[in-house]
Amino acid sequence: MKRKGKEPVLVVTQLSGGNDFMNTLVPYASGHYYDARPTVSIDAGEVLPINDALGFHPNAAPLKELYDLGKVAVVQGIGYPNSNRSHFRAMDIWHTCEPDKVGTEGWVARAVRELDPHGENVLACVSFGKGLPRAVAAPGVPVTSLGDLERYGVMTDVAEEERGEALDVFKRMYTPASTGPEPAMERLSQTGLDVLRGIDLLKTAPETYRSNVEYAANPIAKGLRDVARVHLADLGTRIFYTQHGGYDTHANELPTHQRLLGELSGAIMDFYQDLEEHGAGDNVAMLVFTEFGRRIRDNGSGTDHGSGGGAFIIGPGVKGGLYAEYPPLAPSRWLNGEDLRHSIDFRGVYSTMLEQWMGLDPVPIVGGAFEQIRPFS
Repeated sequence: MKRKGKEPVLVVTQLSGGNDFMNTLVPYASGHYYDARPTVSIDAGEVLPINDALGFHPNAAPLKELYDLGKVAVVQGIGYPNSNRSHFRAMDIWHTCEPDKVGTEGWVARAVRELDPHGENVLACVSFGKGLPRAVAAPGVPVTSLGDLERYGVMTDVAEEERGEALDVFKRMYTPASTGPEPAMERLSQTGLDVLRGIDLLKTAPETYRSNVEYAANPIAKGLRDVARVHLADLGTRIFYTQHGGYDTHANELPTHQRLLGELSGAIMDFYQDLEEHGAGDNVAMLVFTEFGRRIRDNGSGTDHGSGGGAFIIGPGVKGGLYAEYPPLAPSRWLNGEDLRHSIDFRGVYSTMLEQWMGLDPVPIVGGAFEQIRPFS
């Protein structure tokens, strides 16, 4: 249930590189799994079981704890027909919902346009991390993107007096002429002024934030801490976007994936404990996704790009459990002799979040009607 009087908030967390779903939710009772992965597999005795067939990676213990509390929906076998194995193209498809052509608008940006059609709040969507993800980009949709809330601003490294003078020039540069600028200049002017408005609003978030939760010193923990700080500042942000990189585990997967899952699950636990401490988590749901899964067979040190991945929907308002179907592991059922089959289209997962959580019509946002799951009470 969402908090009374509070609008629903969505936090999207991108696992960049292609998370290995089979080593995240491990089919520890399957001989096919261990036959296919003589080197890169998780010992059945180390798995954290959720039933007699599947269990979490041991370093995902905080995620398993949230699952046991009924706050994690595991979406199994996510994909789309003819899954693309290129990082760039695959992520582009997930960001734009356009598998058959190069899209020009991100699905999150389209959702923001529906939530804030007049662009009245430059903080309606805030993205933390390097660069501007395609998912949050679309013409005319204001999105605030930053790497570090502590250092967010313009010319933060110069003396205060010089910074004030420079910002004054900056404001004049982006103030439209009285005669009215051309459309391109108008967009540029609005973008510049939106930057300044975002700076003025966001600088209050760290100043007012107090918490007993100690986040770890890694990128995803810092990103989710920044999400918490902006959310708790009550600035009207409806969608947050965060990123966690390093999941392209072609080599040395076991130690690398172990570290990444520890960072991710620990950060998610800290984030929700932080919100709970402030009584501000009931209207927040998180979607954790990745651009593709990994191949079924290991390559002796890691796993290569594959299909049939997985996602997580997390939050107090989530009806936890397993959703869709775990891909079949018998070799006769492998896709193209090496991949996991998908059982649900990723656009159906987006549609679930958009319609059931955010209250939006998903069809124009994801480009069609797709089967949904039911993870919300």
